[in-house]
Amino acid sequence: MPFRLWGRISRAKQKVRGVPFRQPGPADRDLRLAAVLQVLYLTFNEGYTASSGSDLHRADLAREVIRLTRAVRGLLPRDGRVTGLLALMVLTEARSAARTGPHGELVPLDEQDRTLWDRAAVDEGTALVEEALSEGPAGAYQLQAAIAALHDEARRAEDTDWPQILALYDLLVHRTPEPMAELSRAVALAMVQGPRAGLAAVAAVEGRLAGHQRLDAVRAHLLEKAGDHEAARAAYRRAADHTLSTPEARYLRLRAARLPPPADGSTG
Repeated sequence: MPFRLWGRISRAKQKVRGVPFRQPGPADRDLRLAAVLQVLYLTFNEGYTASSGSDLHRADLAREVIRLTRAVRGLLPRDGRVTGLLALMVLTEARSAARTGPHGELVPLDEQDRTLWDRAAVDEGTALVEEALSEGPAGAYQLQAAIAALHDEARRAEDTDWPQILALYDLLVHRTPEPMAELSRAVALAMVQGPRAGLAAVAAVEGRLAGHQRLDAVRAHLLEKAGDHEAARAAYRRAADHTLSTPEARYLRLRAARLPPPADGSTG
């Protein structure tokens, strides 16, 4: 070990020697817990939808994060944030078997075979949501879990309670303004009020998400619903160019290719 590094370690030991270890106060503990939950949330998202590579879903990572979150809940069984985050993970992971086709292709939520969803996990997650919402004011994790529960409770895509989902997104973006949540709200708004309303909401967050592939993917989806196939095709291709996920890029290019060709026969 280099002498300088050894010296730094020795000096650090001298500084902490004799310093008593204390439980953090309520404010400090709250900040620490918030940081832990944020790390768990982001790591689960990476496991559920890998941001790069050939696999859409890293099941081992997602399940390990759920295990860790269960452990945190074992220590803090009455904390609504912890319960809400666990509920969100369980309800999201419940759909994992239906998210990819036989060749690993991405299957969007509205096209998934819902008989493949893990109904035991859906029941557990829904019960956790109810518990989380009873444990104090609803924060971001509880609200996202409630949205996930509404999706999972719908036996068919057309049975989804979009007005209630939109109301929950309205509450979420009011309490924790965040551009990704606003982008998801734009989808819910489009399902309730039509694609043009959704596109206006997408435009409102464009400045904060410029160049992000999900912005173009959502815009493409809504443009397709609005019948603007040329603009949708271009947006799908931009989204595919910006993602590092092979399954997502393949899915986005396939959506672009499936759109009706231009009237003049050009390929765009």
